[in-house]
Amino acid sequence: MFLIRQAMPDDQATLLKLAKMVHFLNLPADRDLIAAKIARSRRSFEGQEASEREREYMFVLEDHDTGAVVGTCCVIGRVGWPGWPHVFLQVRRREFWSRDLQQGMSHVTLEFGTEETGFSEVGGLILAPGYRGHRERLGSLLSLVRFHFIGLHRERFHKRVLAELMGPVTPDSRTLLWDYLGRRFINLSYQEADLFCQHSKEFMTSLWPRGEIHASILPPDARALIGKVGEETIPAKILLERQGFKPTDHVDPFDGGPYLAAHRDEIPLVKATRKVRFGGVTAKGLKQVAFVSFQSKEGGFRAVRCPCSIGAAGVKVGKAVAAALGLSPGDRVGVTPLPEPVRRGKPRGVR
Repeated sequence: MFLIRQAMPDDQATLLKLAKMVHFLNLPADRDLIAAKIARSRRSFEGQEASEREREYMFVLEDHDTGAVVGTCCVIGRVGWPGWPHVFLQVRRREFWSRDLQQGMSHVTLEFGTEETGFSEVGGLILAPGYRGHRERLGSLLSLVRFHFIGLHRERFHKRVLAELMGPVTPDSRTLLWDYLGRRFINLSYQEADLFCQHSKEFMTSLWPRGEIHASILPPDARALIGKVGEETIPAKILLERQGFKPTDHVDPFDGGPYLAAHRDEIPLVKATRKVRFGGVTAKGLKQVAFVSFQSKEGGFRAVRCPCSIGAAGVKVGKAVAAALGLSPGDRVGVTPLPEPVRRGKPRGVR
């Protein structure tokens, strides 16, 4: 059985190892930053973060049979506010026409922008290599549980939810788009600039030039990265699109990966989520596959994807699931019925 639970301090070393596998803004390979994120996440789950700006929910995927943590993901309450903007490049297509030559040109332009509204964001999905392609579809498990959680706590999240997808990067974590564009104005490597954003975004707003930049000045290989995702990120993109996420005209200024967005209350899994009474343990009639979760003061948030029975008496699950979640008769649990699975590749790459 695989259990999703909130991250705890003992998970720090494993999360650091996972962070070193993939370059993610939402999970930097920095011990102190990861410790701070875990602490903030614990306060958020416990409802101690009064400011919506500080809320961040960090999940880990645990192999319940071995106790090993094999993956992680997160939901961020707000990604931009006054003094801490969300930064992006706005992509436009401009048409130019010469009357005398009787011919025209079409150009893609990029313009640096900021946003302080404070949308919510899903991200930070990493699955250990040995568990990718697992028959339990663990990548989709990590991806979709975030919408189960949002559905349980809609009031904690903005009506607009973003997902930033990683653009293609080289094996040594470089990207030609940053090398040929961003580094012309900010003398930091891609990794250095991305990591520094954890501490401050002032350098971006101060050093990036204003106005539109014609993408045609970039080498073709760099230009081709705008709005594209890495090959390993395609399954994650498909999962998000099934939940109603659509591309925006914004891309990440570091690697050119696209931002997708959806209306919180129109996300199918969010709409399908509700809280019901735990109706007890049974071995019969467990025909509906669903996310079932429970949050206690002792064990924190815990969720599994499992067969269950949902009826007037509440939700019933098998004995092992009830034990893993720590359920007692009468507990209120979260439930999200899931559609029949479509088997695809290995989701990975949501920042």
